[in-house]
Amino acid sequence: MQSSNDHPQPVTEPFVLDACSTARSAKENPFDIARRQLDDAASIIGLDAEVLELLRWPMREMHVTIPVKMDDGSVHAFHGFRVQYNDARGPNKGGIRFHPDETIDTVRALAAWMTWKTAVLDIPLGGAKGGVICNPKAMSPGELERLSRSYIRQVGRLLGLEKDVPAPDVYTTPQIMAWMADEYSFMQGHNDFGVITGKPLALGGSLGRGDATARGGIICIREAARMLGIDLTGKTAAINGYGNAGAFAHKLAVELLGMKVVAVSDSKGGIFNPDGLEHTALTEYKKRTGSVAGFPGSTSLTDTALLELDVTVLIPAALEDEISCRNARNIRASIVAELANGPTTPEADKILHERGIYLIPDLLCNAGGVTVSYFEMVQNSSGWYWEEESVHRQLEKKMTAAIKTVHQSAVQYRVDNRTAAMIVAIRRVAEAMKLRGWV
Repeated sequence: MQSSNDHPQPVTEPFVLDACSTARSAKENPFDIARRQLDDAASIIGLDAEVLELLRWPMREMHVTIPVKMDDGSVHAFHGFRVQYNDARGPNKGGIRFHPDETIDTVRALAAWMTWKTAVLDIPLGGAKGGVICNPKAMSPGELERLSRSYIRQVGRLLGLEKDVPAPDVYTTPQIMAWMADEYSFMQGHNDFGVITGKPLALGGSLGRGDATARGGIICIREAARMLGIDLTGKTAAINGYGNAGAFAHKLAVELLGMKVVAVSDSKGGIFNPDGLEHTALTEYKKRTGSVAGFPGSTSLTDTALLELDVTVLIPAALEDEISCRNARNIRASIVAELANGPTTPEADKILHERGIYLIPDLLCNAGGVTVSYFEMVQNSSGWYWEEESVHRQLEKKMTAAIKTVHQSAVQYRVDNRTAAMIVAIRRVAEAMKLRGWV
């Protein structure tokens, strides 16, 4: 593994080609990946066969057709899902995604990962996920509002503070959560804002929620660097995906870790500057243009080149399956911090582990979002709202405790960090299932 330098250069051609690079062109089914991860961890600890069989499937799921009147007067039928994977440890929790490539298997996988995530952080919640197949970038605010409200009307019977509490995810926002919370409250006949988290502050949202996913990840990066003996001051980072989590990761990597972010990308392109990219100017540029592509003072690069940069920290913050056996041997970062859900395939996990690259798995790295969403649920239930410093302090405690537990598990079982996190999670979920008499 190469160490980072102050002026990393993009790699334009892969420097290693293997059979996987040419044999695989399509992305793997994410639910297959999720179950393989579960099976691998279960085999290591000798999990009971009946427990494993239950954990390999969602407890329940709903498929819905959502009629929405469009601005041109036509009615379009959108299709959506809500998957409740396992609620042995408490009410289900998980975001709602609006994406044109959404599938039921993606939602199943994300619901499974949310189950393990809440267990790794030792939060008394289960795991769920929702999604709608749509292109929100091509929809007006009015169309998005009608879609959001109609989705809640369809799945609302599954929701509730003691049943299932959604949150924002890919291409959903606090405003969308506000519409959903309002629609659910109307259905109940009284204000019930606690059933949705990630809301605006005026509707019971929590301070510190906006950057929670990124902040939790930055805490993990800091702790990993300490374990590895790396001083992150002045070191370089690259971020694949410049949405909410990626943009905040840029800001906090500079402010809290003293790092230099040299490359970022979004769905329309990537940019590189060996001297570092200035966060405020870049976020303002993206708000104005809709993309980071073409940012003044930078050169363009592909996602492939970004992932293979010689940097200290690589932060996948986009979608699933970005690091696979096609490119895992070309990754040159010392630390890979998964702010996205499922960006690394099982084959790539093994390759990165064999090469000594320290991967912080999504189950841990991006759990700051659900942790502060849990804090929001607590605040909504009590009617007592915390100062932002209190949110940050409690998040710090949860994240540092979790990464230490995962690290100890990795050392004990001599496994990679994802398998270690899975072992921690499934032990906790299995214990709850047994105590409740499910198995």
